[in-house]
Amino acid sequence: MTKNDKSKNIIITGLTSLLTDISSEMIYPIIALYLIALGGGPAVLGMIEGVAESTASILKVFSGALADHIGKRKPLAIMGYSFSSIGKILLYIAPGWGMVFTGRFSDRFGKGVRTAPRDAMISESAEGKSLGKAFGIHRTLDSMGAVLGTLITFFFLYRIRDAAQQSGNLSFYLPTFRTIIILSLIPAALGVLVLFFTIETGTGKKLTRSPLSFSTFSELDRRLQVFLLATLIFTLGNSSDQFILLRASEKDIGFSAASVTLLYLFYNVVYMFISYPAGWLSDKIGRKGILVTGFALYTVTYYLIGFHPTSIAYAMIPYGLYIGMTEGVAKALISELSPATKKATIIGLHATLQGIGLFPASLLGGFLWSILGPASTFIFGGSMTLLSALILLIFM
Repeated sequence: MTKNDKSKNIIITGLTSLLTDISSEMIYPIIALYLIALGGGPAVLGMIEGVAESTASILKVFSGALADHIGKRKPLAIMGYSFSSIGKILLYIAPGWGMVFTGRFSDRFGKGVRTAPRDAMISESAEGKSLGKAFGIHRTLDSMGAVLGTLITFFFLYRIRDAAQQSGNLSFYLPTFRTIIILSLIPAALGVLVLFFTIETGTGKKLTRSPLSFSTFSELDRRLQVFLLATLIFTLGNSSDQFILLRASEKDIGFSAASVTLLYLFYNVVYMFISYPAGWLSDKIGRKGILVTGFALYTVTYYLIGFHPTSIAYAMIPYGLYIGMTEGVAKALISELSPATKKATIIGLHATLQGIGLFPASLLGGFLWSILGPASTFIFGGSMTLLSALILLIFM
């Protein structure tokens, strides 16, 4: 593969993520409100998001192992993006929370299939010591899609804000929610189409042994083992972002549906602007300091929302910084320290460890909210992340 081909792959996978995130983030800010309008509640939200996101994450290690085993990345990536489009169709036709669950499951199933092969493709397309930069470019384009998608949704909700306030009923939004969902299929389909123009980075050779085994973890670099352990602890408190959006919409804070979308937009703008600099800086000074700082910022975010919920808009600044400083840098670290023949497998293993904690985190978050109040959900999440940051700081 030539240098131009490698650069082309990084840009095309980034464009696919941009288009797909326009689609996904048109929907994501309204999922909690859509669910409530269809008769669900915080506990149901926690169950849906926990199952959907855990499914995505658990699948990633198997998809990554399959990509390593067959020596190909591209077919699995295309299949995964296609499943996400199907999930949006199911959301559109949902008569109640049961179909919302099915739609979210299909969407996250697709994410589980595509992520590890795609990230391996990006890693194998990066030049020399520019892994952080390559993943930074990808995360920037991805978050740019999130900004554009959220802006589109905000436009639709802002147009009906006055009538919605007079109605005082979330069911008033249902026709608008469904319009947003059906329109989101356009960039989703374009994202799948663009991915066909990538060039396969896998060897094309089947491995004689499965890259996924019980000995995989024990054979890893110690620094990577510590990072994966810290990730698992972190995810035990990392409940769905939908809880943040739901908290903002409650009466004591009083954000409208349009304002909730604007809040999510603010978070993504911060994410977009920090992703590339964080990746570039991690190439220069190392990954550890960036990751520890990112985890600490997550703790700040959740403590702010837990102890001072009226500061939720300001909390989006450290939250956007956290995600921008950890998403791409974590993938660069894993790619850097993983054996070449198991690269997609280890990328998938990282996501799977996140998934193991994600379901109980969202489920527990929903029950804590229902029993002890919303503050408990965020204080617990911030505390688990603080513990993870200390593990990275001391042992990695």
